[in-house]
Amino acid sequence: MTTQMRVLDPAEWDEWYGMLELAFGGVAEAPEERRLWQELTEYDRSIGVWDGERCVGAAGAFSFRLSVPGGALVPAAGVTMVGVAGTHRRRGILTSMMRRQLDDVRAWGEPLAVLTASEPAIYGRFGYGIATYSTRATIDTNRVSLTVPEGTDDVVLRQADPAKASSACEAVYARKVTARPGMTARQPGWEQLPLLDPESERGGASPRQCVLAERNGEVVGYALYAIKPEWSYAGAEGSVQVKDLEALDPAAEAALWRFLWSVDLTSSVRLHSRPVDDGWQHLVSDLRRCSPTQRDALHLRPVEVGAALEARTYQTPVDVVFEVADAFCPWNEGRWRLRGDTEGATCARTEDAADVALSVRELGAAYLGGTSLVSLAAAGRVRELRSGALTGASVAFGSPVAPWLPHGF
Repeated sequence: MTTQMRVLDPAEWDEWYGMLELAFGGVAEAPEERRLWQELTEYDRSIGVWDGERCVGAAGAFSFRLSVPGGALVPAAGVTMVGVAGTHRRRGILTSMMRRQLDDVRAWGEPLAVLTASEPAIYGRFGYGIATYSTRATIDTNRVSLTVPEGTDDVVLRQADPAKASSACEAVYARKVTARPGMTARQPGWEQLPLLDPESERGGASPRQCVLAERNGEVVGYALYAIKPEWSYAGAEGSVQVKDLEALDPAAEAALWRFLWSVDLTSSVRLHSRPVDDGWQHLVSDLRRCSPTQRDALHLRPVEVGAALEARTYQTPVDVVFEVADAFCPWNEGRWRLRGDTEGATCARTEDAADVALSVRELGAAYLGGTSLVSLAAAGRVRELRSGALTGASVAFGSPVAPWLPHGF
């Protein structure tokens, strides 16, 4: 059986996306969800594999700008919509699409590729490392109280229509992006994603709601959430399901959390995806009764090692030679000398002796500062070749703010 790989034609989108729906279980998405992803698809950055007139493989790449340590927004390919028809698995189709895609990303001049994985075990062999984690929590608000900082009572809260408040919320989000690695600057069209709220995915919860935090008439924070009513013989046991929350200062953030804690007829707040260092964890009276759990979020791959390492800054001065292994993108193989500090960095090939040896996968895991090189070394994934080099590099690669991806793609 002969297959053909080609750039996606807009006329082929329905067949292409229908194959993805089938590969992910066969449940059709809501029309509004399908319509949004069609609008966001970048056709010249999407590929399909065809067996005759039937699509049997798909992969896309959004053109993102990703926040990295130091606050720069770096071009990154947001790998998305990857799937292979069940009838055509184990024929090398996924590998061929990853090969084509990474070659394309390099040609586009983008030093990074990122993705969220439906099956995390798949992408390590293509050089992707886990660069960010997220926290989930189910908080018993009947037994967990909040202690809020000074100034919280000065914040005014206002209920708002999510669509009408979108521009104000997006302005807050835009101011937050460069302060936390792993966030993506919203490109045109992406402001619709927080508003996407198909009834089929609510699970019995209300339509999306919005509350704005204001100070002196200025919006300084917002929360998007839904209420799921639940009742028992003892009374109301509803939950507040937090979809998104951003604020420009601790008092505004605390005011939003306090509001969500106190919604009538609810007894819990459920967080789906929050930063691992989120401030609410220091406001609560009993973290155990919040049941926090972590999972992987953003997977990152340096496509051009030199350009990627030069694009971020380093929290302490660093001068280290990495021996990089990268069988899938051999142009990255070899020794690279990184010199950098809080002002900037250079990274170039060198013949000097290596100080630290690792694969591009571990470099991707450590890139945003959320995973330490020392931790990876403890697992045998990084080797120190010069005494003291590993600790120095690990500290330099760190970030004072945990990296976080606020939404999937």
